[in-house]
Amino acid sequence: MSLRSTRTLTLLLAGLAMFGPFSIDTIFPAFPQMAAQFGADKVAMQQTISVYLISYAVMSIVHGPLSDALGRRRVILAGLVVFTLASAGCALSRDLPTLLAFRALQGLSAGVGLIVGRAVIRDVLQGDDAQRLMSQVSMIFGIAPAIAPIIGGWMLGAGRWPLIFWFLAAFGLMLVVSVGRWLPETHPQELRIPLRPRRLLRDYAAIGTNPRFQRLAAAGALNFAGMFLYIASAPAFLMDLLHLGEREFAWLFIPTIGGMTIGAFLSGRLAGHWTPSRQVSAGFACSAAAAVLNLAYNALAPSISVPWAVLPMSLFAFGVALVFPVLTLAILDMYPRHRGAASSLQAFVQLVLNSLVAGLLSPLLSHHGLHLALGMLGFVASGWAFWCWESSVARRAPPGSTPPSSPMIEPGEQL
Repeated sequence: MSLRSTRTLTLLLAGLAMFGPFSIDTIFPAFPQMAAQFGADKVAMQQTISVYLISYAVMSIVHGPLSDALGRRRVILAGLVVFTLASAGCALSRDLPTLLAFRALQGLSAGVGLIVGRAVIRDVLQGDDAQRLMSQVSMIFGIAPAIAPIIGGWMLGAGRWPLIFWFLAAFGLMLVVSVGRWLPETHPQELRIPLRPRRLLRDYAAIGTNPRFQRLAAAGALNFAGMFLYIASAPAFLMDLLHLGEREFAWLFIPTIGGMTIGAFLSGRLAGHWTPSRQVSAGFACSAAAAVLNLAYNALAPSISVPWAVLPMSLFAFGVALVFPVLTLAILDMYPRHRGAASSLQAFVQLVLNSLVAGLLSPLLSHHGLHLALGMLGFVASGWAFWCWESSVARRAPPGSTPPSSPMIEPGEQL
């Protein structure tokens, strides 16, 4: 690929990855206003996040195989059109059930950018070049959660909460035009796999029961969940525990995404210089150190306040950004002809866990800073345990060996 084409593709894929986080984080500052209009409590408002994530997770297992069968570009465009219409539906909602229905429709379409976008990266680039592009996309994508609640606060200053969803609809429409004009089809006709439900279930069974996939997917999902616990708890954490206003969400999101952006930049620079295993281990060490510091502060401080309550998030996000590109590419490389399906199943694992965090753990833990800190530490410790397990298995494998194949995958396809 030419330098200009690579830059265009990077910006397009970053934009596609951004509209998912925008859908979650932009509405956080509007929670009090929406709750007052709908007569809903905090737990009910939290369902606007969990419903979105559940539908996102359910559809995530379809986006990838659809793109394997129909092509990446067509599936992305269809998802963007649905997302744009669903965002307009949210803006026009006049009661909570209607809003939740359109939030579910948003979730069904929002995953297409991130999930299919990963497969696009692996379609066009290999090895260190793929890691660099994945890291560049992650770096730009990382800006979204930082600026989304700030944009939401500005929107509330200019009008009421429906304006936030009109912004999302406009963003979706802009992506439709951009993808239609500049994104090439990276999955040619001769490489496409017919979409047969029975075969799809067999492929998913083969991928999902692969012990190596389970270890890699769990390691990445659990580590990210430690950060997502705070993202999902942002309204309670910032407004109730830190006593900040609806326009001060930047206190949490700028340090968090700053750390993620720096980590993604460094990940691209390390490609070809550090081994993938060394980079992942370093990332987990950073996240674990941040979780321990966060726990110590919450346990020892008489009361939590900014900036100390949010600074550990920067180091934690830095570690997440070192881990994510390597584990994602490792999973995609396991299934060269089923990259869409592999990306979908990895996303499904992550999203199911995120849905549980948003719908169950966040309401339980967000009443006390120490409880959130313990939750973060528990997630990173669990993720690190799966990574240590994977590293141990890799060390015991004979030199030059490859993971075994499965009869459910086409002959010659590596697991």
